[in-house]
Amino acid sequence: MRLAQLLVEKRAGVRYHLSRLGMPIMRAAFASIGRGTVIIRPQYLQGVDRISVGDDVIVRDSAWLATEGVTGRLTIGSRTYVGHRCHFHSIDPISIGTGCVFADNVFVASADHGRVDRHSLVGTGAIVIGDDVFLGQNAVVLGGVSIGDGATVAAGAVVTHDVPAGTVVGGVPARPLRTERV
Repeated sequence: MRLAQLLVEKRAGVRYHLSRLGMPIMRAAFASIGRGTVIIRPQYLQGVDRISVGDDVIVRDSAWLATEGVTGRLTIGSRTYVGHRCHFHSIDPISIGTGCVFADNVFVASADHGRVDRHSLVGTGAIVIGDDVFLGQNAVVLGGVSIGDGATVAAGAVVTHDVPAGTVVGGVPARPLRTERV
């Protein structure tokens, strides 16, 4: 590698290793964080005492992890990858299984603004995302849905209804495209 390239490129490894140093502080604040998990430079954290993260999870830069109210809970299963700028906002519980992959800019929320008072937040129903689910870049998952094990959500899709296990969905609103073996 050329010297100039070494000087100008930002290495993800540096941010990763610096974030690992801060994990003991996060472990003390969160409900739980498993072994080997690293949360890299989050943009926003709220209600961390109601956020549980499994083992060997990577949460990339600028993630938004928020829980609110008495029912807000966020659980992320082991060996899950959360891409850059992913946004999780829970008023009703959000549960994410193991081995999931969230590409960059995925939005998952069990919250919405009130229709009478736009400054108020209301729950929209619990979200359950099974094991080994893949969500493509810019996908949106709205409250009250369940995504089955091994499902794939295409880039840019908006999930407004349940997705059966092993199903590939895409579009706005997301519709089944095909079923794969689980």
